[in-house]
Amino acid sequence: MKSLRIGGKVRRLRQEQRLSQTQMATELGISASYLNLIESNQRPVTVSVLLKLAEKFQVDLAALSGENDERLQTDLMEALSDPVFEAADVKASDVRELVGQLPAMGRAFVALYQAYRRGGAGDASIGVDADGEAMSTAIPSEEVNDFIQKRRNHFAGLEEAAENLWYENGLALFTLQQDLVKVLNARFAVDVEIASAQVMQGLLRNYNPLTRRLQLSEQLPLPSRTFQLAHQIAFLGYRREIEQAVSGGKFSSPESDALAASALANYFAASVMSPYQRFLEAARSTRYDITTLQHRFGLSFEQVCHRLTTLQRPGQEGVPFHLIRVDIAGNISKRFSLSGIHIARFGAACPRWNVYDAFATPGMIRVQLSRMPDGSSFFCIARTLNPAGRTKIRGGLPQRAGTLAIGLGCAMSHAKELAYADGLNLDDPQIVTPIGVSCRTCPRSDCTDRAMPALAQKLVIDENKRGLSTYSVGE
Repeated sequence: MKSLRIGGKVRRLRQEQRLSQTQMATELGISASYLNLIESNQRPVTVSVLLKLAEKFQVDLAALSGENDERLQTDLMEALSDPVFEAADVKASDVRELVGQLPAMGRAFVALYQAYRRGGAGDASIGVDADGEAMSTAIPSEEVNDFIQKRRNHFAGLEEAAENLWYENGLALFTLQQDLVKVLNARFAVDVEIASAQVMQGLLRNYNPLTRRLQLSEQLPLPSRTFQLAHQIAFLGYRREIEQAVSGGKFSSPESDALAASALANYFAASVMSPYQRFLEAARSTRYDITTLQHRFGLSFEQVCHRLTTLQRPGQEGVPFHLIRVDIAGNISKRFSLSGIHIARFGAACPRWNVYDAFATPGMIRVQLSRMPDGSSFFCIARTLNPAGRTKIRGGLPQRAGTLAIGLGCAMSHAKELAYADGLNLDDPQIVTPIGVSCRTCPRSDCTDRAMPALAQKLVIDENKRGLSTYSVGE
């Protein structure tokens, strides 16, 4: 367990309680001098002191953990890697000190940088929410991503609603699509039609609340049809549960509210297609074999990967995964992390991640053991979602369909729980790939894939020498 140096949080708590160091030290059963050392981050907080803080001041232990601090450090380092800050000569130690002493200032800086990135630095609505998290009215997707991350991608109320749908309607796994069609018709008086691509005109799902007709495109594969049926049931029968969950996000715009509601309807649909307890037991018994889970539950590869990240019911948790979805240009369209790995927030991730290698072998699952500069190690798999070169016809002309890749991974400590680790010597350093978050935040100077110089190191160009990368590092 990492030692917790959370002096800034302890000092802020004391100030909010309007206590002197002597008074708080008395409450915690320690000396005032020791409390002073904790607040100045010269001593870590012990478990006993942490428990007393929670007991005496009703503090959520999760709020005092280092996980959010590590995320904030990564976000700040990524923001400060922008060339606009190059002359500031900010060091990684400066960032750690800021997060440790003034985390609210750090979050405010990230929010301001987000505004700068989209040219809205003068927008008065940019700021931080009641929990101190960066928020913005202009990027709903970022707000929703942060909302899901803070809740560990688990929504107990929607899991319960999905279970109730099963029990109340006698659903069966292998007739689920037909059963959901019956639920829509009998319970909500909705007729379902599989419509031609010409009729749908580019839409995959179209619900008309006046005629109570739900049209699904013939181009949808079977798992996606089932998913869209459950998604529609979410809004027709469980809108109250969705709105209750969304209200907890305290979003800054109607667009963010709507996007969050859609995301939670998707969450409900996934819960319907793969009921929690049954899916968790299957995941454990198959050792998280994605292909087997696809066949057993009638899911796509992406649906299985997403569902695996939601298995965080207290007392019935699955492996804590991270998930990233990228396109062939490196853009990150989905990111979530419970494994502890840090995923780039403002640009592409490290090119050494195997999620990018997946594009070279379409349809094949790639396995990677990786290690971050801080020593944390991860076991990851990756695969493309569409065969490379797949085309679609529109107006008589072939058009290339977009290809995406999914990366799913966990901390190395959980690797043996996954079937994909079989046959690998997880202790062999020769098969571990050194990776980073992004080039600008990564300190590795011996990387042949480096695309730009590191923020925290001085760049020295010697015309007489050429290292592994163009960007050699001064001593």
